[in-house]
Parts: sequence; structure tokens; C-alpha cells
Amino acid sequence: MDLIKSLFVSASGLKAQNGRMRIIAENIANANSTARTPEEEPYRRKIPTFKSHFDKELGAEKVELGKVAEDSSDFKSTYMPGHPAADEKGYVLQPNVNTLVETTDMREAQRSYEANLNVIESTRRMLQRTIDILRA
Repeated sequence: MDLIKSLFVSASGLKAQNGRMRIIAENIANANSTARTPEEEPYRRKIPTFKSHFDKELGAEKVELGKVAEDSSDFKSTYMPGHPAADEKGYVLQPNVNTLVETTDMREAQRSYEANLNVIESTRRMLQRTIDILRA
């Protein structure tokens, strides 16, 4: 029965990391998105959070994607006087997304996803071997 628990726990990890990668991909996609007018803010980086909860039916701790927080760090500004979102001094606010940080976070999320997938594959092999032994 513990093997079945590991499948469900790893599956919850897969789902959480998938959500994390989706948010990171959205950040990367909007890394160069500016506002349309000087009064608007550009895209604000989103930060995925996780929460764990005890699944009484399963009898194990599972993880899921929590609330998506917004990064409160300052926007960068670039001198572009002809841009529609430029202020009176000619500066345009840029998103607070650092693509290097996002790429690093994406790689970490991929590795976590792969680790959960490896647990599922190993558990499946162990269950299959158990069935083969019982048949013999």
C-alpha cells in the first residue's frame, strides 16, 4: 500500500511543478512587455508558491500549487522617448522580470518534475515485479 501512496504523492508533485513551469513560462513570455500608456504599469513578475496538506484518505502529505504572488520589486526604466508609454522625460517602465533568474527557476522546476517522474516509474517497476513474483 505504501507504493500506491508514493504514486499519489509524486503525482501531486508533478502537478505542482507543472503549474510552476507554466507561471515561469508566462514570466519569460512577458519579459519585454511594456505598458500601453505612461499611466499603466508593465507586466509584474509572478512568483509561484507551494502548500502542503495532509490527505486523510491517502494518509500522506501532498503538495500543490499555492497562491500566485506578485513580485513587488521595482520596475526597470529605459530611455525610449518615442514609445507610447514614455513619461514626460522619455523613460518607459520595463517589467521586473530577469530572464536569467526565470531560466534558472525553470531548470530547477524541470529537475523536480523529472525526480517525481522517476519515483513514479520506479514504483511502477516495483509493482510490476511484485505481480510477476506472485504469478510465479
